[in-house]
Amino acid sequence: MLRYSEYEDKVKAIPLPCSGKMDILYLTKAFETGADGVAIITCKQGECRYLEGNLRARKRAEAVDALLEETGLGKGRIVIIQMKEGGIEQVLREVDDFLTKIKALSGQMPNADIQIPTS
Repeated sequence: MLRYSEYEDKVKAIPLPCSGKMDILYLTKAFETGADGVAIITCKQGECRYLEGNLRARKRAEAVDALLEETGLGKGRIVIIQMKEGGIEQVLREVDDFLTKIKALSGQMPNADIQIPTS
């Protein structure tokens, strides 16, 4: 069983009321301040309390991913992890996979910011 405590030295969690509150400025600021990657955890498709928050988060993440490619950092440093039936265990597995990917991209231990919307 994976636990959040295993990630404390690699991950910074920033709680938000909804992933839709994540805007392009927050995402770019994460990279400006040293993050190697950003994972945005969203609610299940069709279950957003704010109607389209998870859809907005996805569009903004795609826009910043394109900006990162233009600046030479490359694509794939932002991931959307959507809650599914597997719950937190599934999310932690996907976070672990993302950290491995970021480590390979950066050639060092990742310093990924994880954006976690809270209800």
